[in-house]
Amino acid sequence: MYIIKVKGIAKIPDYIQLRDEQFTLLAYFRVDRPEKSIEKCGLSEHSEYINELIKTMPFGVIQKLTFNGNQ
Repeated sequence: MYIIKVKGIAKIPDYIQLRDEQFTLLAYFRVDRPEKSIEKCGLSEHSEYINELIKTMPFGVIQKLTFNGNQ
């Protein structure tokens, strides 16, 4: 799974994309409201890790998401 942080412009907010190994879009949500979308994806057990990653990652960089050493 991959995570991408995209910078919004004008009235479009910053957002996050979660994509699978084939880069199919799994989730698309605003940076400032990730909780519901993370839960819908079945990743609520990793929400603290994902939220911290969202806060620290730069815009425009694709990062591979790993959970406790697992992909």
